[in-house]
Amino acid sequence: MRFLTEKKHYIFLCLLTAFMAGAVMTLSSCTKEVTNPADLRGGETRQTLDPAQFTGAVADAYRIAGEIPQILDSMHCYCECKKHFGHKSLLTCYVDEHAKNCDACMDEAFMAYELHKQGKDVLTIRKAVDEHYSRMTRH
Repeated sequence: MRFLTEKKHYIFLCLLTAFMAGAVMTLSSCTKEVTNPADLRGGETRQTLDPAQFTGAVADAYRIAGEIPQILDSMHCYCECKKHFGHKSLLTCYVDEHAKNCDACMDEAFMAYELHKQGKDVLTIRKAVDEHYSRMTRH
């Protein structure tokens, strides 16, 4: 006696094929490298705070945020404020006083700014910052 009739066997193979095709597409999208800078944007539209409200390195970080908002809006913030405070991107840290007390936020902005001054594009900057911070967060 057969466990599966031909019709059931055909349906099973179709479902298995569809499942495998979906799994392959999902896995390939997880490893797909972003090539369009717009795909990195977090969508922060609010103005950054005026750097004149701050002094020293904090003022410099807020000045940078005002100069390169498109780049900072394309950056993941490694203090994990997106998860904890609902921030959209690194730029969000500079629309309020969050960044003034966060070394990670300021360090990322400084690194992004230095790479920007070297003529690097947003994709290269994002990749360099991600690589730098992923090494730091490994245990």
